[in-house]
Amino acid sequence: MESPAPGARCPVQEQRARWERKRSCTARELLETERRYQEQLGLVATYFVAILRAKGTLRPPKRQALFGPWELIYGASQELLPYLEGGRWGQGLEGFCDHLGLYTQFAANVERSRTVLQEQLKRNKHFRRFVRLQEGRPEFGGLQLQDLLPLPLQRLQQYENLAVALAENTSPNSPEHKQLTRAAQLISETAQRVHTIAQKQKNEQHLQRVQALLSGRQAKGLISGRWFLRQGWLLVVPPRGEPRPRMFFLFSDALLMAKPRLPLHLLQSGTFACRALYPMAECQLHRVFGHSGGPCGGLLSLSFPHEKLLLMSTNQEELSHWYHSLALAISSQKN
Repeated sequence: MESPAPGARCPVQEQRARWERKRSCTARELLETERRYQEQLGLVATYFVAILRAKGTLRPPKRQALFGPWELIYGASQELLPYLEGGRWGQGLEGFCDHLGLYTQFAANVERSRTVLQEQLKRNKHFRRFVRLQEGRPEFGGLQLQDLLPLPLQRLQQYENLAVALAENTSPNSPEHKQLTRAAQLISETAQRVHTIAQKQKNEQHLQRVQALLSGRQAKGLISGRWFLRQGWLLVVPPRGEPRPRMFFLFSDALLMAKPRLPLHLLQSGTFACRALYPMAECQLHRVFGHSGGPCGGLLSLSFPHEKLLLMSTNQEELSHWYHSLALAISSQKN
């Protein structure tokens, strides 16, 4: 039996060395990016939040709506950085988790913040002049306020990636392993909550846009609380006569068919009148033709207890997207 060559390391030692290299690299990245993050948080806290408070350019409710818990997030970074600089990763991240609620609050306020910024830049000339003056400072390096406001949510994603990498590359025998694993779990859970908030905000924007396209008393409140999936033109094929173009709005639980208002309706030009709302829980979907992916389009059959729809598109790819979206909506109602 051959003995190992002098200086050769066993697989376990090599694995530990790889873990340590990855851990050191991740720790260095966390430290360097935290310093930059804190610097940028400080720019906004110092040159915007603090000065706006002192000058009174924005009323307190507007200022709070614009920046949310920015200063508290800045304070949390100031607490974390000394631990990272001292190499106490587990202790630092474990303590930082006490402030994760600030990131959830910040995410819930994002749309309100964006609206207030756009509104004030448009209507408040003193604020507009102030923002341009501050953004012109050399410390900002050409960055605008709107570029800096999303920083906390971008950083939360970085925290998740780096904390998970640190935990995975720390030996289970290390006293920090338990702290890092717990911190990574809590940060990941917070990142998921923030992602859910963002999805709901995006869906609400879709619903508001669709509601604005629908006119008439019948349309009021019709889509409230629903989950938007897609919209587009499809041809409705009647038992007799020519196919008729209709606008369809698909939600997780219903398919809405709408007809464009005539241009004679000056106040409702560009809007749609609701013609039918079909529950997806009662829908049976079949692809009549259009399986081959050719250029000739296709036909979908949607059967409901009291009606059957034949929907056609000359665009095969578009019809395929509709088929999969409809199948997803039907499946979600049956689970």
